[in-house]
Amino acid sequence: MFNFFTDNASINGKFNISGSDFNHIKNVLRMKIGEKFLVSHGGASHLCELESFESDFVVAKIFEENYQDTSLPIEIYLFQGLPKADKLELIIQKTVELGVHEIIPVEMKRSIVKLDEKKKDSKTTRWQAIAESAAKQSKRTAIPTVQSAIPYTKALEMSKDLDLLLIPYESKNGMTDTANALKQIKAGMKVGVIIGPEGGFEESEIQKAEELNGKAISLGKRILRTETAAIATITMLMLYSEMSL
Repeated sequence: MFNFFTDNASINGKFNISGSDFNHIKNVLRMKIGEKFLVSHGGASHLCELESFESDFVVAKIFEENYQDTSLPIEIYLFQGLPKADKLELIIQKTVELGVHEIIPVEMKRSIVKLDEKKKDSKTTRWQAIAESAAKQSKRTAIPTVQSAIPYTKALEMSKDLDLLLIPYESKNGMTDTANALKQIKAGMKVGVIIGPEGGFEESEIQKAEELNGKAISLGKRILRTETAAIATITMLMLYSEMSL
């Protein structure tokens, strides 16, 4: 079932859907009157049916309110060490499907990629479009935000507002530290995850995160690529939160 997002509030139990989604419904999907689809607004998703085509919008009548809440019981903030472009796009796509709340690309000491300031806006626009597409595909009720790339020091400042900060790294106690960190998670918490870039973390970056009560955890005995580590960590948090909270 297709899912569309709108900033327009419903009027008399109906949504007016315009812009690119209007074109997609009419000219790409060629939907017919009476077909059903999801419309998400303000974090809630409603089952709607196509009522009519107007000159530049379609009218969607609400068939069932609050049809499905696909959000996780926690908010996950992914601080992703800036990798190569194709890897970051994969990370955005898959972690949005898994339920991440926000993605913050981070410029770290061992990041191979150095973004040109002039290209940051266009990159961020593309990343956000990928997040929106993934949110629609996975029937999420809200579109996660993808921030513009920021320095590591600023990422640590942002992490101060979170309830828990996890750093998949070489944990001295192995999976015991991972299990203990998961046990701290409660419904409604804001959980941050810092993933190193292709070149990994520098020791000083780990130390600075731990000074802010960041907790180093293990993802096992194997060395994972940055995209694998990001997807594995978000998957672990998704499964834990949905099974335990």
